[in-house]
Amino acid sequence: MPLAVQAEGLTKLFGSTLALDHLDLEVEEGEIFGFLGPNGAGKTTTIRILSCLLAPTSGSASVAGYDVVHQPREVRQNVGLLPELPGLYERMTAYENLEYYGQLYGLSGAPLSKRVNSLLETMGLWERRNEKVGAYSKGMRQKLAVARALVHDPPVLFLDEPTSALDPEAQRRIHDDISALSKERKRTILLCTHNLAEAEKLCDRVAIINHGRTIAVGGAESLRKELSSRRTFQLVLAGPNGAVARAVAATGLCERLEDRGDSLVFSVTSPERDNPLIVDAVTSAGGRIVSLAEVKMSLEDIYLRVIGAHT
Repeated sequence: MPLAVQAEGLTKLFGSTLALDHLDLEVEEGEIFGFLGPNGAGKTTTIRILSCLLAPTSGSASVAGYDVVHQPREVRQNVGLLPELPGLYERMTAYENLEYYGQLYGLSGAPLSKRVNSLLETMGLWERRNEKVGAYSKGMRQKLAVARALVHDPPVLFLDEPTSALDPEAQRRIHDDISALSKERKRTILLCTHNLAEAEKLCDRVAIINHGRTIAVGGAESLRKELSSRRTFQLVLAGPNGAVARAVAATGLCERLEDRGDSLVFSVTSPERDNPLIVDAVTSAGGRIVSLAEVKMSLEDIYLRVIGAHT
């Protein structure tokens, strides 16, 4: 797939502080790409460079095929940005905010009005479109900031914590909008979030960064395979049975075994070979099996393991 965002050796110094340390990044056109890392890892600095708000100290980067250093105007025309701290004009109404930003991107007349009205309805702000933003709650301001990033319908979106402070219904609506932008309109979305469940739900791939460097990239499934050769399963029993747990432990097949009373959680290297033997041990010990299913590492588990290895 063509690349919508690319960075090679991206480095940023603030005085003697190294914020980005030869960071590499590739985001394909039309994908939702999660950008994950602890506070201070370099996520916001990267977004500011990619959106031409900061100049890199060294390295190169391009967005939508345009160089961030040599073609900043073209980059800005092709990017929608929801920054970490979105600034809105509090003395203007929601409609006036979106209209103003649309005009900055060259929109006018009926197409601009249609776009603004559509975004206000999508974000659930239509009924309060004529109120000044200074009277808005934090959640309403966040909705308006997301709408502002979308006002010129850019091919690339940088969203920094887009569902922060939103209620569950509004979060779901924005999740649906983000998915539709990627799948139906082929927009590319770089999503910075601390909500790992959100990232796992939405993202095709993620990059985990720490200390200004990329330390892991891939989809959740590929990262699971990279991190562990073991697979974890949960065996649910008809009732608690300590003898069953002892029988399973005695097989010597489990690298990790957790007795939860009416279920056992265990890890094996070769489930095709080991699980039938474990099932035999359970039934021989008088256990009755209700279910046996694989338990996959969540993206949060992956993230914590990767970050822990690079602290």
